[in-house]
Amino acid sequence: MNKYKSFLMLGLGIIVALVTSVMTYNWLQKNAEARVEKPRETLNIAVASIDLPWGKVITKDMVSYKPFLKESLPKGSFDEKSTVEGRVVITPVKADEPIFESSLAPQSIETGGVAAVISPNKRAMAVKVDKVIGVSGFIYPGHRVDVLVTLSKDGKQDPVTKTVLENILVLAVGTKVEAERKGQKPTEVDVITLEVTATEAEKLAHAATEGKVQLAMRNFTDTQDVLTKGSTRSSLLSSYSSSSSPAKYRTVSKRKTDSNYSVEVIKGSEVSKVRIKRGDQ
Repeated sequence: MNKYKSFLMLGLGIIVALVTSVMTYNWLQKNAEARVEKPRETLNIAVASIDLPWGKVITKDMVSYKPFLKESLPKGSFDEKSTVEGRVVITPVKADEPIFESSLAPQSIETGGVAAVISPNKRAMAVKVDKVIGVSGFIYPGHRVDVLVTLSKDGKQDPVTKTVLENILVLAVGTKVEAERKGQKPTEVDVITLEVTATEAEKLAHAATEGKVQLAMRNFTDTQDVLTKGSTRSSLLSSYSSSSSPAKYRTVSKRKTDSNYSVEVIKGSEVSKVRIKRGDQ
């Protein structure tokens, strides 16, 4: 009896071991399958093959297609079924960056250049410049400038220089609507095209007609308006003066000549003498 009991216990142990092994195997198999990620669906999206400056008309060789995850597809992008050929770029696109609808002009615009990149309700106005006015050739499309004018105030002889326009976008330099690449030499141009409102266009035309126009380049991040009084000959000569008074009076000699005093008056760079009677003290 004891002999059969031993065999019975051994058989039960084997059965339990087999059941446990099968359950363990099934559990491990399920976990392994859960860890295997299913391939995610992708879609080919249009990207720029080269840097695309604003005003550029896109051709076939400027576009390539790269796979993007369909679940994280950026809005406004173009797939292989759509086309961007013939569209005009209004926002620069770097190489390998996706091309978005927001970076392109409306489909009705087929001609590139300055007209395609002008903002709504704005105007493009050209200003004749020289090497000095153009900041020695370092002003390029996309830069922002302030416009200064020097003219005679109210017809007087003393001219005044004043900032009349601030933070104005440069659309084109000469015939170029794209910025020069880093490291290239400055370019001498005759005309710089600025983007202005209708009111700013009138001011710019008046300034160019009545006086001499100068451009001051701004930092890309500087958008603050600066209020100035303007600069005149008098304020220019009084710069870095030790006294805030516009005129300095100094008694050079005090001689009794027919009861009169002789006083030398210095105003800026002008020197004059004034005779004062003793009775006028």
